[in-house]
Amino acid sequence: MSVIEITRDHTMDIEHAKETANELAVSLSERFSVDYQWQDNVLKFKRSGIKGQLEVTPGKLHIRLELGLLVRPFKDRIEQEVHNHLDNMDGVV
Repeated sequence: MSVIEITRDHTMDIEHAKETANELAVSLSERFSVDYQWQDNVLKFKRSGIKGQLEVTPGKLHIRLELGLLVRPFKDRIEQEVHNHLDNMDGVV
């Protein structure tokens, strides 16, 4: 199993940070067919070969994705997509 783990600081309140996380989820869903759902302040991701979560806390976004064997060749592409999306979001440092 291969893991992508990213922690980024943010300057938003929790509700705006969750909106930002949701925008990332929509982007991942469109590009990689990932399903997602909220459980409190944790956004859970899942599809065949990928599972993970994005936790929203005051001042931090923490993403952890576990990639299965068949998805592993796309690790760099998925990680870059997450970084690019976060880099373009207001309030994410």
